[in-house]
Amino acid sequence: MTSTGVDQSSAYGRDGYSVHRKAVIPTDVLVAAQNGMAAVRDGTFDTGTAPSSHPGYDPALLCKINDAHLASHALYALVCHPALAELAAQITGARAIQVWASQLLIKPPASGEQGNVGWHQDRQYWRYWQAPAGLFTMWIALSEVTAASGPMRFVRGSQRWGYLDTGDFFGRDHAAQRQQISVPDGESWEEVPALLDAGGVSFHDCLTYHGSGPNTSVAPRCSIALHLRTEQVQPVPENDNYYVTHLDDPVYSPVIYGKGADFAPAIQ
Repeated sequence: MTSTGVDQSSAYGRDGYSVHRKAVIPTDVLVAAQNGMAAVRDGTFDTGTAPSSHPGYDPALLCKINDAHLASHALYALVCHPALAELAAQITGARAIQVWASQLLIKPPASGEQGNVGWHQDRQYWRYWQAPAGLFTMWIALSEVTAASGPMRFVRGSQRWGYLDTGDFFGRDHAAQRQQISVPDGESWEEVPALLDAGGVSFHDCLTYHGSGPNTSVAPRCSIALHLRTEQVQPVPENDNYYVTHLDDPVYSPVIYGKGADFAPAIQ
């Protein structure tokens, strides 16, 4: 599923996602991030700053910790690693890329449907940005993601359907959700699992439908998802949503590729 250079960008544009199974980052960076993930999960924040939200860890539920990169030096180093930034720029063709949020995601084994992520388009939750073009997610595997782990599943080409405003991240009944999503004439619903080695990464457009099922393996499925923008997109003027009020903070919203000036006037 991997290729290089222009081929990566064209595949991403065609399919709405790109999957890179083999580890992209060095082993020492990955191991440090895995240890940082465990510390944040357990309420230890070596930066002295807590994540923006932390529900606590329940081994029977999907755990979603928002902005964990603020709480761990190792996770922050992972988020800003140049190998990831350069790959993201190749995939998207971006001149500049900025992180504006992160989510640490831990899907415990034997959590059943309580570990499901419902079918959705990220744009449903990202209305504080002016347009969908230039908004995407980088999903970094902190553990091996097998077919039994409840991998993320992309609907190939669904970014071409436009913004349908149907779906729910928190939905558990995939079959019921699927009935509510209208596939345009001439298109088809083709699901592709993102199977990744630890340190592998996937990218998806904010209009690409995706979700994940239960983890039936014997180990937690662990990842950190980075929500990113390119120089193409600006926030809605005078919007006071939490996620667009930190864009001039290089700790919260690091520019990982290019320069902050590429995002003017949001960053001065």
